[in-house]
Amino acid sequence: MSSVVADTHTIVWYLANDARLSQTAIQALDRASADGEPIYLPSICLVELTYLVEKGRLPSVARDRLIRALDESLAPCRLAPLDRMVADALQLVDRSEVPHMPDRVIAATAIALGVPLISRDAKIRTSTVQTLW
Repeated sequence: MSSVVADTHTIVWYLANDARLSQTAIQALDRASADGEPIYLPSICLVELTYLVEKGRLPSVARDRLIRALDESLAPCRLAPLDRMVADALQLVDRSEVPHMPDRVIAATAIALGVPLISRDAKIRTSTVQTLW
């Protein structure tokens, strides 16, 4: 299985072909896409992206790209809900390792789905959550 969960910065950079995305991340995302497997985006990432656009930290085109990718039926991007599975998995993401709640939800989504999380976030990467970067 080549499905992955993408962190907010990961999907923004992937859709923009941004050079900050690591080669490992690009390969994992491309592999999921080529294999017809989903690239899951935790729903909190869409909320976070909306907030960052509102604050002027990201251009609105970043959100527009993501919405198009989520709405396109052939695109691999799939919105992963914040549901009971994710809420239960949140207990497996130690607050002392990943203190920021949105990051914990993103990590818990990967745990709930049983797939790696693609993230540059140092706190998530040093936690027990399976990550790629």
